[in-house]
Amino acid sequence: MNTVTLNGAALDRFLRNNDLNSIKVALRHEHPADIVGMIGDMTPEDMSRVLLCLDEAKQATLFGYFSHDTQKQLAQALDRRDMARIFGAMAHDERADLFAELEDDQKNALLPALAQAEREDMRKLAAYPEGTAGSVMTSDYATVPPHLTTVQAVEHLRRVAPDAETIYHSYVLDEERRLIGTVSLRDLIVARDDARVEEIMRREPPFIRAEDKREEAVEKIRKYDLLALPVINGGDRLAGIVTYDDAMDVAREAEDVSFVKTSAVAGLGTSMLSASIGLLYRKRVPWLVILVFGNIFSGAGIAYFEDTIAAYIALVFFLPLLVDSGGNAGSQSATMMVRALATGDVRMKDWGKMVTREAAVAGLLGLTMALAVSAIGIFRGGPEIALVVSLTMVLIVLVGSLIGMSLPFILSKFKLDPAAASAPLVTSLADAIGVIIYFAMATWLLDVSAAAAG
Repeated sequence: MNTVTLNGAALDRFLRNNDLNSIKVALRHEHPADIVGMIGDMTPEDMSRVLLCLDEAKQATLFGYFSHDTQKQLAQALDRRDMARIFGAMAHDERADLFAELEDDQKNALLPALAQAEREDMRKLAAYPEGTAGSVMTSDYATVPPHLTTVQAVEHLRRVAPDAETIYHSYVLDEERRLIGTVSLRDLIVARDDARVEEIMRREPPFIRAEDKREEAVEKIRKYDLLALPVINGGDRLAGIVTYDDAMDVAREAEDVSFVKTSAVAGLGTSMLSASIGLLYRKRVPWLVILVFGNIFSGAGIAYFEDTIAAYIALVFFLPLLVDSGGNAGSQSATMMVRALATGDVRMKDWGKMVTREAAVAGLLGLTMALAVSAIGIFRGGPEIALVVSLTMVLIVLVGSLIGMSLPFILSKFKLDPAAASAPLVTSLADAIGVIIYFAMATWLLDVSAAAAG
């Protein structure tokens, strides 16, 4: 049966009829990701019934595709012994992550059902602080002694493969479990039969220390194009590996957090669907209140130039257009710079170079936008208004772009998250400054023009 005819409704009918064997047959060849899509809307109790229809290995794989919230609900719905079996078959890092998410009563109920080796492995992986490379590593890796021949090494990998997450790259350790090299499965296969591992291994491979930030592991995996990165503990011994798929998860999570922060919203810590109204309110209200008071400066600027506005009412037409242009340019700059800082493409020492380039780019953008708006200025208010609007457009785009580019650097300098240089914050600053620039420019130029005419 394929995914065209098999769906959640069909599985619901099987469950209502208690036809578990049909579920087992129907899902035998389905990909775990597709199964999650079929049963994602079921109750935890029904999901657990479907889960138990699968073989143990597929149960563990499928469990890893669920969100943390769903995993916790399933852990509550499943019998302790069933949950212990799934735990035992899960990847070591996924198992440790899930255990850390469980409530204390769930942990206490589950621990006695786990084997001593599994408890010790979880304890070791859970000992590393959140956000470190150690917190995302797995102990499912393969090692090869340096004295083995390539034929012996391949046979060795054949025996350890069932317990390793990846065998495409194996790690060569000395007697003290210190990392001395890596060897790929391809190299073992193509080398001559009597060659020893120590002869063909790659010495001094890239590695990361367990206490380093996990984002550094992502960067090294990307830089060196690795399937996995070895993690070294305080004693310079191999503690685990960070795999490519785990690095992708870290990168995706970081991008999600940055995306949310650029909208001035704190991280929810849960899915949007399961978040309560109170949680959504608490996460969104702080920045909105702060930005309300920030926008007071825009109002104060308008009030200060009431006489100019009264004398040249045509200026009001261009106010939203000008201040929005500054905010938009600043938001673009901030987004690009936050991304560049996050990926390591730009560093703090590059600020001087970047501000020069940004000023040049923003100047060109401002001139282009000024030309576009000058015709409207002539039509709405005459040459004098067009001159004011055009010059103001250049200055506002320049200032907004420099604000957006500089805020991430400033926040990084003070050890704050550069993603907090959010679009709303940049827009509020650019708006307030844009109002002052616009009406100051109008007051000066139009008064000079009037004096000259008089």
